[in-house]
Amino acid sequence: MTATATSSRRKLLWLPGLLLAAIIALAGCGSGSGSSATGGGGAAQRSASAFGWLSPTAPPAGWSLARLQDGRAALAYPPGWSSIHSDPGTVSAALIGPDHRIRGYLNATPRQGDETLANWARFRPAHNGDEGDRNVVTDASARGLHFRTGSGSCVMDHYATVSARYREIACLVRGSKASTVVVGAAVPRDWARLAPELERAISSFAT
Repeated sequence: MTATATSSRRKLLWLPGLLLAAIIALAGCGSGSGSSATGGGGAAQRSASAFGWLSPTAPPAGWSLARLQDGRAALAYPPGWSSIHSDPGTVSAALIGPDHRIRGYLNATPRQGDETLANWARFRPAHNGDEGDRNVVTDASARGLHFRTGSGSCVMDHYATVSARYREIACLVRGSKASTVVVGAAVPRDWARLAPELERAISSFAT
């Protein structure tokens, strides 16, 4: 879920095969340029009500904190999750299952392409499709959302990678000095269990 998959592929050759395949697939799903139409269909719930869980607050006690190289953006992740390598200038954390597959994923990436708060609902799903994800379907989107240190636009969608299916929350957050993409994703069978943690991580995100 960072800007490109290429650099992540080079950096992650040490990982077990199943985990490597999942991270390579997820590595293309962050910021960057996206222009193609999304795959799949479905009517999006384009309303802030879908993001009623978003409540800007400090991360819970005991959570770990990863900072981008600029030192401003801070991504919190829960106990039991591990920091994982991702593209330079980004931070990622994952919950790895006993089968070495990613069950849950968090990432923060500086804005790098043509994404804006106004076009995020179109840009994000199109970017996922450009990066090779299949059957990308937007479930909800909203603008004018409040974060701890700025405002943002968010999308909820689901898609298939080369190795698994994922549901995600992806937000572009604009702070006073920088804009950052923050993403939380999980495999569908774990979504009900992990969504509260993903939502808390995104709610506590600061840039």
